Amino acid sequence: MNKNVIFKILICLFTFGICLYLYIAKQNELTFLKIEIPKIAKQIQTLDEEIQKIQYEVEVFENPAYLMQLIRKPEFSHLKHPFVEDVLMVPQGFAIFDEKTKVIYTQ
Repeated sequence: MNKNVIFKILICLFTFGICLYLYIAKQNELTFLKIEIPKIAKQIQTLDEEIQKIQYEVEVFENPAYLMQLIRKPEFSHLKHPFVEDVLMVPQGFAIFDEKTKVIYTQ
């Protein structure tokens, strides 16, 4: 009977040890995540600022006044407005296959 009680106590201690180990491992994982969250938040903030900067640059570049300035520069003097009959209107959902690049363009 004495061996039976010692065996039960050892099983209880072993089970308690496993539970304690799993609890500490979970706490370590949570602590690691708490440390990583500010780093990731800073990266997201940096990316958001970069996206805003690039969007601003695109808006400035697509600004009609800026495009008119570009047209006056000598390196763009060869560009001309197309005639109305040269403009190709493609209905929505129409696909074009480019033989050279092997790419399908869809609208």
